[in-house]
Amino acid sequence: MTGTVTGGTVTGGTVTTTPHAGLAFAVLGTVQATLIFTITAIGVPLPDIGREFGLGSADLVLLSAAYGLPFSGLLLFGGRLADRYGGRPMFTVGLVVFGLASAIAAIAPGFAVLVAVRFGQGLGAALTAPAAMAVLRAVYPEPGAYRRAMATWGGLSVLGAAIGNLASGVLTTWVSWRWMFAIPVAVAGAALLLTPRRLPAGKPADGGPGGRPGLDPLGAVLAAVGITLAGYGLTVTGDHAWTSAAVFVPLGVGVLLLATFLVVERRVADPLLPPGFVRAPRRVLGLVGVLLAATGTGLISFLISLHLQQNRDWSPLATAGAFVPFALALIVAGRAAGPLIGRYGPGRITVLGLLIGGTGLLLLARLDEGTRYARDLLPGLVLLPVGAALIFAGTAVLTTGDVPAHQAGLAGGVLNTAMELGPTVGLAALMSVAATRADVIVGYAWAFGTAGAVFLLAALSATALLRDRHGDRVPEPSREAGPPRTG
Repeated sequence: MTGTVTGGTVTGGTVTTTPHAGLAFAVLGTVQATLIFTITAIGVPLPDIGREFGLGSADLVLLSAAYGLPFSGLLLFGGRLADRYGGRPMFTVGLVVFGLASAIAAIAPGFAVLVAVRFGQGLGAALTAPAAMAVLRAVYPEPGAYRRAMATWGGLSVLGAAIGNLASGVLTTWVSWRWMFAIPVAVAGAALLLTPRRLPAGKPADGGPGGRPGLDPLGAVLAAVGITLAGYGLTVTGDHAWTSAAVFVPLGVGVLLLATFLVVERRVADPLLPPGFVRAPRRVLGLVGVLLAATGTGLISFLISLHLQQNRDWSPLATAGAFVPFALALIVAGRAAGPLIGRYGPGRITVLGLLIGGTGLLLLARLDEGTRYARDLLPGLVLLPVGAALIFAGTAVLTTGDVPAHQAGLAGGVLNTAMELGPTVGLAALMSVAATRADVIVGYAWAFGTAGAVFLLAALSATALLRDRHGDRVPEPSREAGPPRTG
């Protein structure tokens, strides 16, 4: 079928999108980028927050992870809610929770309140992110246009991460770290105003042949508590031994709950995560790829920010400036990713991204006391975001490209869960690697080296997967609808 994008409905040979599709994509994409911005924005001002509240290293890691733990733990349930009740209603509820928690964070009087409202932000984000992808599916109902939109969507997350580093550094230097929470408040408020008029109302999914999907509350509790406890256990490994109760108890209980979750999902009528959903080779590659890309970008944001400020005495503004090449590389690679995916396929581009990103991380593993920014840090700060942008774009298509409309929220929940496990569980695991070295800088180098090796190993495994199981065979996007326009 051939035709042009006109807005409205599909008539004859004309492929259409919903009215105001460009503006709708801009609203949804800005919200998605802001959800990721909120993860990384805490990185640059962490030393200032630590000094103000008298925090240790484990407290800083917990503060960094407090947003991502409930975000990642509740995303599957958020996806189910979006599929059952409709994307736009859950998008609205999530924005209200996210915006209110962000406003309270800006005036938090102490560490305990700040951690609590960061958890609140994560709860709101867990409702918002999968609902946004469900609404996006309604904006681009034609499968080819939707897959092309997802190739662009993948880059928005990593761009939000880069903007978080830059904006928080500027605000921390010129005003206060508290002002970084004004950006989520403003974005949530603007999106709430535009949602009724510019986003399609859609309708709750019919669930396919089985009717509307059930909520699976037991699965939701097991997944949320299991991910949160396991992530917390990994988070505190920086200050406690693996065999200590502080680590072993939450980590062990979390793993046990997740194992129980997998068993339960095989027995319930409407599982939160259908067992067959993640079995497709291309989806396995997509989820592993997005987890690693999120881990790599989170690791750089966290460790480079701490290194430059604590070990090199850089100001927050100078530290933010160090990430300008990082952001530029993301933008350039993100714009190139869509055409590359159209030509070579999302699987091959994901593998290429893993190779480039892994090389960048290995270059950062040379970190030592004599490390210079331009000679030693800059190559890794450019290569990693190039690789990450390719990975995020490729994995977004791999994970969601063939998902039916009634599982759009599920796909969003699964994709974002993998994305959020990176800067929380992935970062905590790599920080435990760094903690094995007495010298802090050597520990950072070990963390970068470990991450780089995992990237390259994943690239080799993915190459074999694509060759043996044809995991790159995602249907080509149709030519009728052009790429989403965000202006």
